[in-house]
Amino acid sequence: MGVSMGTARAWVERWERQQERYAVDREERFTVIADVVEHVTAGRARPLLLDLGCGPGSLAARLAACFPHAEIVAADMDPLLLELGRTHHADAARYVDTVIGEEGWTEALALERPLDAAVSTTALHYLPEPALLRTYRSLASLLRPGGVLVNGDHFPPDAAPCADLTAHVGRRRAERTGGRAPEDWRSWWDAAARDPELADLLDERGRRQAVHAGNGGDERVTVSRHAELLRRAGFAHAAPVWQFGDSTVLVAVMDGAPAARDRVGA
Repeated sequence: MGVSMGTARAWVERWERQQERYAVDREERFTVIADVVEHVTAGRARPLLLDLGCGPGSLAARLAACFPHAEIVAADMDPLLLELGRTHHADAARYVDTVIGEEGWTEALALERPLDAAVSTTALHYLPEPALLRTYRSLASLLRPGGVLVNGDHFPPDAAPCADLTAHVGRRRAERTGGRAPEDWRSWWDAAARDPELADLLDERGRRQAVHAGNGGDERVTVSRHAELLRRAGFAHAAPVWQFGDSTVLVAVMDGAPAARDRVGA
């Protein structure tokens, strides 16, 4: 079910363009995530990073460029996006097919040492709260003392009446700085469905979606609620480090004491 390098390049480039339609200051958010990773991994010869919900490798590729000596593991459940990443960004990461949040999902990662950082962007909001808490607990058990989870996503504000305002501010910012991408998420997938080279991967994607139907999350989970779940999962601290509109980079830090790992339930 592989794809050619030319096909992968074309579809990843289209993916990048359509994603700009949704993520306010997308490149700035990637840069902020990299800044956090840089700070946490300073002085480490070969940091270990995990990209959660990696899609076609957008964040993993940027991190690989910033940290050429890092080992990056990129995890997702979408067979099409994973194959595009494996083909177009082959050297950026080791790509792993696993369903984040399900029982035993971390075993597929085959990690041989603690993580320095787990990162994600516009991916974890699809998890319902119970799965989100399980995922945070799993990550807390995988991170070294002082390691971090860095999550860039769309988070509504704690005050419900402000939700529409923050979303509007974000949209207007995107319109002023980059305009609207000509292709949206739905039209990207509709176009992919017409490419015969992607047919087998799309069939497999459809089968998996049928199995996991109804397991979607609640995109209304606020930053403070995420922080609460992170502390319950064993993280010592959690706070936003960057925000524009409803686009936020949330960082959670493990206790720096080695004994902290023993207090975490995976």
